[in-house]
Amino acid sequence: MVVPLSAAARPEIPSPPPATLPKPTATNLVEIYAANSANATEAARMAAAHGDHHRAAMDRELAAPTRHLLTFDGRGPGRATEVFGDLARADHVAVLVPGSDTSLDTYGRFRATAAALQRQLTGRAPHGTRTAVVAWLGYRTPGTISTTVLTTDWADEAAPHLSAFIRRLQGVVGRPTTVSLVCHSYGTVVCARAASHLDIDDLALVGSPGTGADTAAALHTPARIWAARGTDDWVGEVPHVRTDLFGVTVGFGTDPVSPAFGAHVFAAGEGGHSDYFSPGSVSLTNLARIVLGDTTEVTRA
Repeated sequence: MVVPLSAAARPEIPSPPPATLPKPTATNLVEIYAANSANATEAARMAAAHGDHHRAAMDRELAAPTRHLLTFDGRGPGRATEVFGDLARADHVAVLVPGSDTSLDTYGRFRATAAALQRQLTGRAPHGTRTAVVAWLGYRTPGTISTTVLTTDWADEAAPHLSAFIRRLQGVVGRPTTVSLVCHSYGTVVCARAASHLDIDDLALVGSPGTGADTAAALHTPARIWAARGTDDWVGEVPHVRTDLFGVTVGFGTDPVSPAFGAHVFAAGEGGHSDYFSPGSVSLTNLARIVLGDTTEVTRA
């Protein structure tokens, strides 16, 4: 018996529709941040009136003037895109895509990964080099214990949203800013499904159950493709197969860290599935090197 644990199983939480926003540019980010902050404030009020005080507290935190929300939608499980750093002037930008069981109710742990990466980038970047990290919770994630996490269906639905977001992001940063996509767990499936439509420099897959593609070349992207898995990550025990089961394709195929896939495999240390962004970890250090373009310094597995 499958018991869904994701936020999708909960009653819909009332919230105003997302704010009507202009196309983001380097000059209107402050306006966009303010509009989303106001929307999150109203979402907090509505969630509290509904009796969901946990969500109300999270919405209030997101609405703080120190937070920079590029998008916000408090309805249901919720979606948000938060910026860390000066996006308009960044030389290197990393976009994080989360895996299963990520919603506004669990957003704190996803935010912590983005903040950790931005601190690592800031500490490692050469003097005068500016960086930014974007935490993109732009899709409805599956539950870890659910049938939906075993197929690419939700990733196929999410991929066009990610592609559209990256296009809008390029309108803010332009070139020669580098853009790296850092994807975790089921988020690697989302990134892989969108890869052929993304104008990015690097694609990093960590803790991946597979991508739905047999090889890195099958992703049809000019980006450098990286993959890593910690030695204590339980995803390593997942069968890397893809098969039809009662008319549904289940599984994600070739292991991204295997030679058969063809990615640049980098060291992730001994961490588990939730440890890739732990301060001081080998994986976080290597991810920062990838984002900054220090590819010769990346330690290989």
